[in-house]
Amino acid sequence: MSIQNPNLLYQNNAVATASPGDLIVMLYNGCLKFITTAKQAIINHDIPLKNTMIQKAQKIIQELMVTLNPEVMLSESLLSLYDYMHRRLIQANIETNIRYLEEVESYLVDLRDTWKEVVRMQPRTLYRSGDCV
Repeated sequence: MSIQNPNLLYQNNAVATASPGDLIVMLYNGCLKFITTAKQAIINHDIPLKNTMIQKAQKIIQELMVTLNPEVMLSESLLSLYDYMHRRLIQANIETNIRYLEEVESYLVDLRDTWKEVVRMQPRTLYRSGDCV
């Protein structure tokens, strides 16, 4: 019998029991964490780490894009914003540009904070997941 990492067990349990809105906030937080690490990697001239962290942030943005509910009008605007952020992350990776990362980071902070408020006020979301609208 193997002993599991308690932190990993906690994280898995947090994801499994989170509401769809809480999952969106978790995705934003994860993306912000990867961007922060990528910025530090640029400062430290650690190009492989920068590349890995930006690619992880891109994957989260892609996940946010594909899970949008197209029946909700606001989803089209969010899709455009996510597409822009995704392209900026690609540019940041190619050009090793912290300014692009900071730009995406500012959008993500605003979106995350807005979603925290949405989750607090109303459990329904713009994303397809279970019985959410």
